[in-house]
Amino acid sequence: MPTDLLGRVYETFPAPEPLQQHGPARVIAMCNQKGGVGKTTSSINIAGALSQYGRRVLIVDFDPQGAATVGLGINANTVENTIYTALFNPSMDPHEVVHHTAFENIDIIPANIDLSAAEVQLVTEVGREQVLAGVLRRLKPEYDVIIVDCQPSLGLLTVNALTAADGVIIPVAAEFFALRGVALLMQSIDKVRSRINPDLQVYGVLVTMFTKTLHCEEVLQRIYEAFNDKVFHTVISRSIKLPDSTVAAAPITIFAPGHKTSKEYREVARELVARGIIA
Repeated sequence: MPTDLLGRVYETFPAPEPLQQHGPARVIAMCNQKGGVGKTTSSINIAGALSQYGRRVLIVDFDPQGAATVGLGINANTVENTIYTALFNPSMDPHEVVHHTAFENIDIIPANIDLSAAEVQLVTEVGREQVLAGVLRRLKPEYDVIIVDCQPSLGLLTVNALTAADGVIIPVAAEFFALRGVALLMQSIDKVRSRINPDLQVYGVLVTMFTKTLHCEEVLQRIYEAFNDKVFHTVISRSIKLPDSTVAAAPITIFAPGHKTSKEYREVARELVARGIIA
C-alpha cells in the first residue's frame, strides 16, 4: 500500500459534501509563537480551500502586523473598524467590524498596528482572557469555521484566542529549530485547558515549507515523534508560488488552483472535514 512521507498508510480524503445549512462555526486558533512558519499563509489558504468547498469562513486577524488583512486585499492603514475596535467596545455589534473580501465565502475581521496596544489594555479588563470569545459568540451562527490568525507570541492576545477556540492548529516549518518553543506553546494550551477552556483540543500539527532533502525529512521525523498522529497527513511544500499569491492578495487555491501547493491545502481542508473538525 502507498505510504506518506512518514511511512503511514497514505490516506486520501473525499471532497466534502455540500452543506444544507451553515453554522454554528468551529473556532480554530492558528498558533505558533515562532514567526515565519507559514501561519498566516496557512490561515488564508485553508480558508481559500474551504470556501471553494462551500464553507463560510471568517478569518480573524489577531496580529498587529495585519498580514492576513493585507493578504486578502484590505489596506490595513486605512481600514477603520478592526478587531481592536470590537475588543474594547463591548456594546458594539461585532458585525460592524466584519469586512467582505473579494472572494466568495471568505470574510475577515482586519487588524492593524492599533492592536499592539491591546496587550497592555487587556490587563485591566474584567474577564481579560475572554474578551475575544465575547466578540465571536455573536458571529458563530453565520459561519462554518472561524480561523483566528494569532500573532507570534504567548501574550494575552494569544491566550484570548486559545480561550475562544475549540481547537488549535500548529503550523511548524520543516527546519532545524522548528520544535524549539512548541513545548512552551503546549504548556500554554495546557494551562488554558485546565483553567479556562477545558474543551480546547489540539487539532493537529501542520508541517510547512517542506523540501525533499535529508534535513527536512529528519525534521519531519522528529515532529512525528513528538506529536504522532496529531501530524496532518498532508505536508505543505515550500513554493515560490506562495509569495506570488500573497502579492496578488489571493489564496493560492484561487490564484493558482492547479498548482501543487493548492492541491496540498485542499487536501488539508478535506482532512479537516473528514475528521469532523469542520462540518
